[in-house]
Amino acid sequence: MTAKIIDGKGMAKAIRKNIAKEVEVLKEQYNVIPGLAVVIVGDDPASHTYVNMKEKTCRKSGMYSEVHRLPEETTQEALLKLIQSLNENQKIHGILVQVPLPHGINESVVNSHIKPEKDVDGFHAINSGNLFLGEETIVQCTPKGIIELIKSTGEEISGKEAVVVGRSNILGKPAAILLLQENATVTICHSRTKNLRQHIEKADILVAAVGRPELIKGDMIKEGAIVIDAGTSVVDGKLVGDVEFEKAKEVASYITPVPGGVGPMTIAMLLQNTLEAAKKTCK
Repeated sequence: MTAKIIDGKGMAKAIRKNIAKEVEVLKEQYNVIPGLAVVIVGDDPASHTYVNMKEKTCRKSGMYSEVHRLPEETTQEALLKLIQSLNENQKIHGILVQVPLPHGINESVVNSHIKPEKDVDGFHAINSGNLFLGEETIVQCTPKGIIELIKSTGEEISGKEAVVVGRSNILGKPAAILLLQENATVTICHSRTKNLRQHIEKADILVAAVGRPELIKGDMIKEGAIVIDAGTSVVDGKLVGDVEFEKAKEVASYITPVPGGVGPMTIAMLLQNTLEAAKKTCK
């Protein structure tokens, strides 16, 4: 068996195309242009690359984009003051603060100061809580994209054994909750899990989200499994996922590549969340 490659890049392109059409409708019918403000603090090269990509993609979709690039020495007080001004700015429907943040700035405090309705990353405690409760909410971009990737296979999620490797608040945990909402039976594994292989071997659906290069070997994968690799690490100048791709693809039925799988969908879901936030202001 050789797995079918799940083309996240292609899927994201199609989603962005539909978003651009919806943006035009909002402009024509309501004179509303969805606006996204991205805030980046410091000089982390990878973060600046991601922010530039988000800005470019946002504008390509016809949205209004603002990027606030702040120096490393920016205080938490100054950052919160900027967020407050963006909360009050009617041109801005979504606010994203790029992580990691410099030492001395508390990420949780920053997230709590973004209006929940503008929290297009889905990190605010209210949005995270609503996700846990199964209420309508803004869902974290990467987990939201992961579910779309799984659904694109056409395979049933309900009743399947799903294993999520990773328990971060922004990826592992929300991905597990979304899989539960689709009626999968979910196991969450992490750094303290004993016999990781035993858990992975039973997974009909495997989501890898730890950021440890090729932690999950091909011979751990259950035959016919759907494998979603959300991990990214740089090894010898190349982007590598959490899954040993070349061997895993010989066992899985579907698999996402790194790069070109989860990453493009994350940005597409960010734009989708911003669009939905703008739509709510038109009601």
